[in-house]
Amino acid sequence: MIEVRNLTKVYGQHKAIDQINFTVDDGEIVGFLGPNGAGKTTTMNIMTGFIAATSGEVSINGLDIVSQAEKAKAQIGYLPDTPPVYGDMRVDEYLNFVADIKGVKRSTRKKMLEDIKRQVRIEDMSRRLIKNLSRGYKQRVGLAQAMVGYPKVIIMDEPTIGLDPKQIIEMRDVIKSLGNKQTVILSSHILQEVSAVCDRVMIINRGKIVASDTPEKLSATLNRGNNRMQVTVKADKQSILKALAEYPIIRNVDAQIGREPGTTDLILSGERDDTDIREFIFRCMAKHSLPILLMKSTELTLEEIFLTLTGDVRSGPTGYVQSITSANDDNNNSDYYETDDADDETDNDTTDKTAQPQDATGQEQDQDQDQAQPGGEDQ
Repeated sequence: MIEVRNLTKVYGQHKAIDQINFTVDDGEIVGFLGPNGAGKTTTMNIMTGFIAATSGEVSINGLDIVSQAEKAKAQIGYLPDTPPVYGDMRVDEYLNFVADIKGVKRSTRKKMLEDIKRQVRIEDMSRRLIKNLSRGYKQRVGLAQAMVGYPKVIIMDEPTIGLDPKQIIEMRDVIKSLGNKQTVILSSHILQEVSAVCDRVMIINRGKIVASDTPEKLSATLNRGNNRMQVTVKADKQSILKALAEYPIIRNVDAQIGREPGTTDLILSGERDDTDIREFIFRCMAKHSLPILLMKSTELTLEEIFLTLTGDVRSGPTGYVQSITSANDDNNNSDYYETDDADDETDNDTTDKTAQPQDATGQEQDQDQDQAQPGGEDQ
């Protein structure tokens, strides 16, 4: 189990992370979700012992990351956003090098490395020079090094950044399979990423955890009291808006040309969160002879949840934010509304993540002459 208590990191006058508290259970896959500069990478770097916290504690399976650093770090495998690989090494050569560093016994090494390569699907790359691999395969080799020694915890920072869609799906499958044996923590600012692979999501903004739950429960909590209606009306936009103006209890959120000819699609809500506006919509449209073709309630999407919790609460639906943050105040011991300096980015999310050119097979286009040898292996 991972336990983080009152973790704080200060750079000058700026708090990169502020009194963060959370726990992660064995076998759980947890995603850190937040915009660039929110504090995700800083938190991970402290958890792995790469940088020191200003205050607070991190324990990995009961081992303190500072006072028992060597034993604690032996429990962790880390994949940073840029894979820590040596381009002039072959894949097997590099993984054996990592095994030497981690003190893996030679009697069990071969079987372990073969198992890890199978899990991350790089068995066919064993003899290849790492510099000649595509970005996706380099990422997998980086994940393989994190798995050497079978650590109980795998921490990954933006594991699918720079990958093509096919590689992203394959990497997600690998991550989900890891959760059967190990505890996994990954960071991302890609919403689909965490919803696809994570058991629990922790949304970090301005150095604080503003929500922590499963994607389904986050959606259910934020949609409590939600009165938004999706409506399709057979009329032009201007006629509808003119009719709605007579009913101030109905607030127009969005209106656009409908998919069907001569229709308008609208997202409407009431002036208060607890207002049921269905009857008012019906009366309004019936009064002006504007046929309603569709009317149904609509929930906040994960994207809207993210924007609600990480946006400017003064201009957004603050009721939703309050319902979540109030549930997390006991853990954070701080009020989300007191956070400032949102635009200061001090964690390490600014690394260049541009993918290298690839051909149709997913490999880089610039290949060494050694790849032209018989059997397709490096010589």
